Amino acid sequence: MYRYETHMHTCQGSACGASTGAEHVRFYKERGYQGIFITDHFFGGNTAAPRTGKWKDRIDHYCSGFEDAWNEGQRIGLDVFFGIEQNFQGDEYLIYGVDKQYLLDHPEIERWTRKETYENIRAAGGCMIQAHPFRMRGYLNAIRVCDLFADGIEVANAGNTPAQDAYAAQYCKARGIYTIAGSDNHKSHEGSVLYGVGLERPIDSADEWVQHILQKKPHTLLVPEDRFDGEPAVEPLIPSYWMNAQEEFVELPMDWLK
Repeated sequence: MYRYETHMHTCQGSACGASTGAEHVRFYKERGYQGIFITDHFFGGNTAAPRTGKWKDRIDHYCSGFEDAWNEGQRIGLDVFFGIEQNFQGDEYLIYGVDKQYLLDHPEIERWTRKETYENIRAAGGCMIQAHPFRMRGYLNAIRVCDLFADGIEVANAGNTPAQDAYAAQYCKARGIYTIAGSDNHKSHEGSVLYGVGLERPIDSADEWVQHILQKKPHTLLVPEDRFDGEPAVEPLIPSYWMNAQEEFVELPMDWLK
């Protein structure tokens, strides 16, 4: 089985990151991973890039963590792929299958809605996964689920509690939604808890990962065996909404919750 990290942040690209791209690469190589996706916070979220200035300068800064990781991966033999994490109203999305040149060519991405982002990313040959949709933290005033404009959901996130991931697991099972897992790793150190996916064969590009998702191919979720065994109700949901086809948030139906 080939192990891949699908969700992580560098200190160069994300304001909340604590490890450089190169530090992450060495850490994951030592722990037997085949590859990683660098998914730094984009301009709607907690980016380390400037909020203003020339677009090229902002993108150069944003991509510096990925480039650092890629260079180190080439040196020591770890596959490093480009990704993005975009934020809207606390709901965040992992984007795969586009690259730095795509960002340089599309400064309007900063103003796209969820639907526009999804449609444009798909048109470019990429895909989009909603990250940790049932996360509950002090900086979030609501849960906003938007699976209509995503190709799947990150059902397990090492930064969540088991109860929060249990909510996601029940929701995805009831709705038949494709799932992945990721660490959301900000700092690689001895205490790091690593998630991800296990594939039967290695991938050579982010495009292969996109096709894996779009074709709903099976993989192993690299999570503790009991990750989804928790009782969701131990953490009562904060106000929860679902986005419909008209891009309106309505109250999240609870018929899926056991």
